[in-house]
Amino acid sequence: MVARLWPRINPPLQFGETMPASDLQTVTDVTHWDDNLFSFHVTRPESLRFRSGEFVMIGLPDDNGKPLLRAYSIAAPFWADELEFYSIKVENGPLTSRLRHIKPGDEIILRPKPVGTLVHDALLPGKRLWLLATGTGFAPFASILRDVETYERFEQVIVMHACRTASELAYGASVIAALPETPLVDELCNGRVLYYPTTTREPSAQMGRITDTIASGQVFRDLGVDAFDPARDRAMVCGSYAFNVDAKALLERLGLREGANSEPREFVVEKAFVGDGV
Repeated sequence: MVARLWPRINPPLQFGETMPASDLQTVTDVTHWDDNLFSFHVTRPESLRFRSGEFVMIGLPDDNGKPLLRAYSIAAPFWADELEFYSIKVENGPLTSRLRHIKPGDEIILRPKPVGTLVHDALLPGKRLWLLATGTGFAPFASILRDVETYERFEQVIVMHACRTASELAYGASVIAALPETPLVDELCNGRVLYYPTTTREPSAQMGRITDTIASGQVFRDLGVDAFDPARDRAMVCGSYAFNVDAKALLERLGLREGANSEPREFVVEKAFVGDGV
């Protein structure tokens, strides 16, 4: 996803001294969605293998030439030739204040060791998958939505994405809209993905926090679907720390249990979280 605030890492080696060539990747494309959000593509290391939903450490050198790294979800599906990332822009953020200015041809640091909890292996078999995201927490779901395995495992996928303003929903909406033309999943996703975007500050057709719309039953009424059933429903949660905590508590009240790679259950929450200061 984007600047996910996993441990802040500043490896001791000097940039350019012992940096493996495989840790330097070239930016191929950059899209600025609004004043606060952008996405970009970079070349993919030949040796990199990852599961859709995982994240890697990426970054740039700081003023002293040392790698300044943060954890970013890979927004591209596992089969993509290039990697895609989705990021916020923080005016004084140690990394994003620099990263926001990248352009095609520039190089970034990428440590090819993917990890994460938002993977299919951490969920028990089910019929309906809920992807619950706030802000740039949509990034890992951009990967999962373009993964064939998602449609092999689940009959229906419901995507709930909440942002402050409508412009902040643009990236996620573009991914959803492009699914019918996306290789491998173009036919599989037909009629099986329901999208429920909401804003929390700017007036729009659908407003409200994800947890509120689930707790009140509003999302079920709006989409014309049944309420949560632990025997059928599975969920992935990714967003701000506060949202992750609230969503976890809500899902547990609804009878779902949190899972992990080592113990699959009904829902998973990304342990990294989106926040300011990146």
